[in-house]
Amino acid sequence: MTAEPNAAGVYQEDESLEPGDSTLKAALGATATLVALTIVWELLVRQFQVPAWLLPSPSLIGQSMLEWRSELVGHSLVTLYETLVGFALSIAISVPLAVAVVYSRLLQNTIYPILLALQSMPKVAIAPLLALWIGFGTLPKIVVVFLVCFFPIIVATATGLAAVPAPLMDLIRSLSASSLQTFVKIRFPTAMPHIFVGLKIAITFAVIGAVIGEFVGSESGLGYLILVSTSQSRTPLAFGALVLLTVMSIVLYYGIALIEHIVVPWAPRN
Repeated sequence: MTAEPNAAGVYQEDESLEPGDSTLKAALGATATLVALTIVWELLVRQFQVPAWLLPSPSLIGQSMLEWRSELVGHSLVTLYETLVGFALSIAISVPLAVAVVYSRLLQNTIYPILLALQSMPKVAIAPLLALWIGFGTLPKIVVVFLVCFFPIIVATATGLAAVPAPLMDLIRSLSASSLQTFVKIRFPTAMPHIFVGLKIAITFAVIGAVIGEFVGSESGLGYLILVSTSQSRTPLAFGALVLLTVMSIVLYYGIALIEHIVVPWAPRN
């Protein structure tokens, strides 16, 4: 808290929350809301005696997750591997390509429109073709994850690299800085917050892409487990897999946010 003068010139403590307090308050509020919704869900399912194959109660989902914990852990590791490898591959290709697009007018007029057209293609429609061309192993799932993550990262990176204020660019030119120095000292640091915005969007899409690939053709992964369990009317197990997918997405998102906090301390905070 800070002290600020009032109309009479007397200093009083500012009652506004510090950033850490605000984050804690938001986390507690979200947790309380989630607990309340879970309790309401449990009570409604029991009150109206909804069949477990149609909509299981949270307690039944938890029980199913305990019973199938070894299978859930194994399938979760498969999905996590596909997600992380595809995400890393998208970073390795998207960021350098965004740099090339920003520095090349030719690429801006040729490659960028093609990338936009490819992004408009639904990935669910591409996944069966990848299975046909590549097979039903892990590689098609990684490619789907890559395709899902590619566009958000390249757009965010290109936007950040082009977002340098004009007066700052004029200043760096007046100092006779080389293109490499301008990129290292000005453009890339300016683009870092934008890049991490793209990464945080892409990492949540990455989990979705892995599940899409597993839906099309797979023998492992949480997407495969959801298909098998629903076909056998084991709805609690399918919901358990959905819970793990949600937790995975949240953990990966906040993992990227933590890296951003360490690597880009100058980025604006919510």
